[in-house]
Amino acid sequence: MTRPIGQHAPEAETEPRAVDGRAPDVFSSRGYVPMREFRTEDEVDFVIVGAGCGGSVLAAKLAEAGMSVVLFEAGPFFRPLSDFASDEYEQEKLYWLDPRISDGDDPIEFGANNSGQAVGGSSVHFQMVSLRFRPEWFKARTKLGYGKDWPVDWREMWKYYAEVEAALKISGPIRYPWGPPRGRYPYRAHEVNEAGLVLARGAEALGVGWTPTPLCTVSAPRGKSPPCAYRGMCKIGCSVNAKQSMLITYVPRAIRAGAEVRDLAMVGRVETASDGRATGVSYHRGGAWMHQKARNVVLAGYSIETPRLMLNSDTARHSQGLANSNGLVGRNLMVHSNHAVWAKFDEEIRWYKGPPSMATCEHWNYADDDPSKDFDGGYSFMSQGPLPGDFAGTLTSASGLFGDDLLKAMGDYNRMAGLKIVGETMPSPDNRVMLSDELDDLGLPRPRVTFSFCENDKRLQRHSLDFMSKMLTAAGGQNLLETSSTAHLMGGCAMGDDPETSVTDDMGRCWDVDNLWICDGSLMPTAGGVNPAMTILANSARIADRIIASRGNL
Repeated sequence: MTRPIGQHAPEAETEPRAVDGRAPDVFSSRGYVPMREFRTEDEVDFVIVGAGCGGSVLAAKLAEAGMSVVLFEAGPFFRPLSDFASDEYEQEKLYWLDPRISDGDDPIEFGANNSGQAVGGSSVHFQMVSLRFRPEWFKARTKLGYGKDWPVDWREMWKYYAEVEAALKISGPIRYPWGPPRGRYPYRAHEVNEAGLVLARGAEALGVGWTPTPLCTVSAPRGKSPPCAYRGMCKIGCSVNAKQSMLITYVPRAIRAGAEVRDLAMVGRVETASDGRATGVSYHRGGAWMHQKARNVVLAGYSIETPRLMLNSDTARHSQGLANSNGLVGRNLMVHSNHAVWAKFDEEIRWYKGPPSMATCEHWNYADDDPSKDFDGGYSFMSQGPLPGDFAGTLTSASGLFGDDLLKAMGDYNRMAGLKIVGETMPSPDNRVMLSDELDDLGLPRPRVTFSFCENDKRLQRHSLDFMSKMLTAAGGQNLLETSSTAHLMGGCAMGDDPETSVTDDMGRCWDVDNLWICDGSLMPTAGGVNPAMTILANSARIADRIIASRGNL
């Protein structure tokens, strides 16, 4: 029997529990609230696959609007105070480390730099940089002559940036120096550490602006979250709960509103009926395959797992995979260039103290008229504070140092500082996610990811390395070392206005399957030159409101 959307399924008869037997209760002003559980035969309003930035925001807002929601996550439901350790290698449990086949001219490295596997997704280990897209980037093709236009107006996105910044209590400067005027950040900016002051000295020497980085970790107490303790363990999970990740913000909101978080559940297929519409998902949990019925399915597994799931859900009616009649699922995958310059200083820096990126410069995201700018797009860059194991790996990869030579180089660790870009790359249909012939432990095809930088990407990278080298030299740096890497994932299921050139409409609804939705970074038509977290969050909050407003037509 079909229920009107928003009418909850019957209560489960079993006691709420997590797979490991621990009740995943959440704290509220009314005390501890047990998590609701739905039966697999209940036709819930929404199944959401992926509990990261996209899925968690959507789950919270839909559940708060009275809809029945099951939020699936392939990874565990961690408790930071008991499950997180100040140990780089212990915390690799937060990353998505399942093998993926990576090729192309510039194969992408996967893991800590771009994907997570836990409730909260990569927000559990992200470096908390919380920047907004430049307004013109939402119409990059029309206004700037490159890339693609978003089907969203920047003013609408600005409204939702403010909403999620307030929800996460972003700590930032009183006046942000780039872009349109905006209100104050909810919390004051963190005091900039010595590594950030290196960026500040260099910026002032070269006559460009800088600012304390807006960060998703509180600078003053917030409920049960203490202020940041500046321990520098942010990239491996915040064990003191100062980081306002999805794990301690939107996920508890979703549970309090009646959503179920089903952890350790790997979704392998979206199931469809003879009419082509989605009917739910098949997932593996506790050693068995199961099926959850749903009126709507939302994919929020990010730019590799979302296309992988769509391609693996092919049927006779959807022979190329779901919502892929135009062949665009998995295409136009983007990353951010993450090139860096490192330098030694006479004085002690102790760059591990505090969050990794405490000062930032967006000069090259706005300097369209600068004659030295020989590339489309832009890049920001931030001060750096890598932990010892991370930086030792950087030195080995960049210079081949090993053994005693590596130990000697690491002796300068406390006198080092670095700058690293978040550099825009261009969308290209040849950069894509496909299915390989190789199967994983569950019998699912592993994703094959092909990626190559274009000439514009390479010009941007060369420009950034040159500029950051000048800045570090101006700040007193010596023995400069350049490195290259990538970070973040975007694209693969771009939204748009035209069913021929995009996978979804402007609210993430797939053109080919009207009850299949996407709500994650794979929707992004362009990458921009800033970290994508706030844009994914804002877009997800916007999509949630659009769904709620349209519930009568779903």
